[in-house]
Amino acid sequence: MIKAVIFDWDGTLADTKKAVVQSFQKVLGEAGCVVSDEFIERRMGIGTKKTIEESFRECDMRFDDEMLENLAREKIKIQVSLTEIVDLFEGAAELLEELQGRAKIALATMSGRKVVDKILPEKRITTYFDVVVSADEIVNPKPDPEVFRVSAKKLGVDPKDCVVVEDSVFGVRAAKAAEMKCIAVPSGAYNIEELQEENPDLMINSLTEKERILDFIFSGM
Repeated sequence: MIKAVIFDWDGTLADTKKAVVQSFQKVLGEAGCVVSDEFIERRMGIGTKKTIEESFRECDMRFDDEMLENLAREKIKIQVSLTEIVDLFEGAAELLEELQGRAKIALATMSGRKVVDKILPEKRITTYFDVVVSADEIVNPKPDPEVFRVSAKKLGVDPKDCVVVEDSVFGVRAAKAAEMKCIAVPSGAYNIEELQEENPDLMINSLTEKERILDFIFSGM
């Protein structure tokens, strides 16, 4: 029985692509590392430091932990200033409204706490979440299941009674590794075929498919 729904943020509930790419490109460019926007987009969800690290490896550039930490802090600062260009996906608020009171709801994101704390009130959705877990509380980024396991623990719900809503292959893998059900939506950088290869329990086209999502969650799947 599903008792909790855990949402990813970037690319799942909100279209954050422009803000994320701009903030990464700003700090990477200043460091002399040039990667494509697509390179960054397809790493959304694995965390800021990991994305910067992989970008440096792609550019064949040397780095150390201090450099990664400094660039990550700067990237987050820039992203916080760009929340006005972030929009919720169609159907997101309506789905959260339907779920509230019927299941516990968590936000599990590899975005920084400063970003989350600014943007949730701006989008007027803070009250929907019983728990918010950000990258600041996680050691191992997706596809490691830590962010989802921490969310379930904070909710007080067994992982097997949770369903995750995700847009990336890393997120689906993390949900499966956490022994949770997973709904996949191709609203981020990955298409339906790529997500289906990860064997999500339900594949939807968008969050506007509210009845399919609710039926899957509450009608025994």
